[in-house]
Amino acid sequence: MTDGVLNVQNALSSIEEHWQPHRLTSINDYDVKVVRMQGEFVWHTHPDTDEFFMVVEGELTIQLRDRNVTLGPNDVFVVPRGIEHCPQAAGEVRAILIEPKGTINTGDAGGDRTAQLREINEVAR
Repeated sequence: MTDGVLNVQNALSSIEEHWQPHRLTSINDYDVKVVRMQGEFVWHTHPDTDEFFMVVEGELTIQLRDRNVTLGPNDVFVVPRGIEHCPQAAGEVRAILIEPKGTINTGDAGGDRTAQLREINEVAR
């Protein structure tokens, strides 16, 4: 747990790689993560948990099998557990994710985009 005020913009600015979420802080059994995204991710599901997206900057499309959901700055969308989805960003997107601790970014898909969760709270001060 962090002690003090954290700045989302400072945290996002310190991330160099796309699709590699960093834990900003935790609340109860959930991680608040920041991530930079660009291009297309992988189709995947999270069988046991919903996934919260909030766009800070840019435009994110979350592809679902039956439709696309487009988010702009300050928009929020929750992908329900078990729903296959694929985030896509034509330009760079900066976002906040909220997920249970231990949630893997690629869900059931695995692969080379699976992130090792990194802490970022020191640079966010």
